[in-house]
Amino acid sequence: MQYGKIIILCLEEVLVLILRRVCLVFCIVFLFSVHHLQAAPTQQLDKVAPFFTGFQGTFVLYDEKADQYSIFNQVQSEKRLTPCSTFKIYNSLIALETGVAPDENMVLPWDGQQRFLPIWNQDHTMASGIKNSVVWYYQEIASRIGPERMQKYIDAIPYGNRDISGGITQFWLRSSLKISAKEQVELLRRLYHDQLPFSTANMAIVRKIIIQSDENDVVFSGKTGAGSVEGVYSVGWFVGVLEKDNRRYYFATNLEAVDGASGVKARAISTDILKSLNIL
Repeated sequence: MQYGKIIILCLEEVLVLILRRVCLVFCIVFLFSVHHLQAAPTQQLDKVAPFFTGFQGTFVLYDEKADQYSIFNQVQSEKRLTPCSTFKIYNSLIALETGVAPDENMVLPWDGQQRFLPIWNQDHTMASGIKNSVVWYYQEIASRIGPERMQKYIDAIPYGNRDISGGITQFWLRSSLKISAKEQVELLRRLYHDQLPFSTANMAIVRKIIIQSDENDVVFSGKTGAGSVEGVYSVGWFVGVLEKDNRRYYFATNLEAVDGASGVKARAISTDILKSLNIL
């Protein structure tokens, strides 16, 4: 009997050691992945400055095959700003992972409240909600996720400054949560390599619903974001991924201004820069 207890204890110790080593290996792989991306060589993109006339902004591009960053305005690329609707990418992942949304086709009925964009004034699915940046849809799923589960996943990702104190329906909208352009690029890279703390199936769904065009062997994906008060746009974002010729490029653009810094403008600048670099 005593020998049996000794054997069981020994087996328990072996299992603990195995689990510790598995965790250690996972942590090493994760840290190496992040360090590798941060340590990638960087070239300055001063030639794209004219695209940012009238704005304080940055453009960050990571060419995965070349393992190289190209950055306009290094200081701005590391400045954390409100993510606005670019956070819908991660709100979607968390909703799917928690079961709040079974898939991208979950319909939420319009509440009848008239909002300034006509396309918002109807029922939406997650797929149409992210395509049309429907704020009320994502506020509702954030409410269903709740602050405790939301914080758990924000920490696990980890996402920017991890601060959701601005309230469960507002923290990403000109509020407490902030992230830099370089951090946005790193998260996109991890999303496309299934390295975020979500199931591979859910990450595949989100990659699918952020595709904006797929033609001529070029897949262009992304999400806009804009911070506005009474029609005055002071923060604009566009983050995305371009897949072409068996290469993948991750990028992020943000803009700051007294007015005019919209997500639409950030997207236009992103595409103009990509074209000037002969990538798009």
